Amino acid sequence: MANFFHDTLKIGNYTSIEISSRDSHTYIGAHSVIDDFVKIKHVGGKGDIRIGEFVYINSFCVLYSGNGILIGNNVLIGPNCNLVPVNHQFLSREIPMRLQGFTKSKGGIIIEDDVWLGAGSTILDGSHIKRGTIVGANALVSGILDEYSIYGGNPLTKLKSRL
Repeated sequence: MANFFHDTLKIGNYTSIEISSRDSHTYIGAHSVIDDFVKIKHVGGKGDIRIGEFVYINSFCVLYSGNGILIGNNVLIGPNCNLVPVNHQFLSREIPMRLQGFTKSKGGIIIEDDVWLGAGSTILDGSHIKRGTIVGANALVSGILDEYSIYGGNPLTKLKSRL
């Protein structure tokens, strides 16, 4: 129930990083930048948020802890991105969804080294974005993406491999 930040981390004046009441933690590595108006929120599970070194998270991104987020090194996250490693339960029509809790984890979110998430991307529970991948603006990611590839569109499509 704590946050662990490297002393070279730069955090914007208007960033909100909550301390968990769910026994999860936030770890942020050396030389990373968390821009203004980023929200890191511990809800929906007991997963940790682990952010590597030289990571840049642009303004207006939201990261929920849910089932956990692992971000490698040298990752660029464009503005207005959402990382959502959790899903609401909706089995009963007689019980409001907000009272049904959360579904079983699909494994959280893994973003390997040297990834670029374009502006407005949403990354869902169970997503694994492999090394060197580029995700285009406004993409919705909900699966495993090949390394050194470029994805875009909605529905998400592999556009090509990086040379």
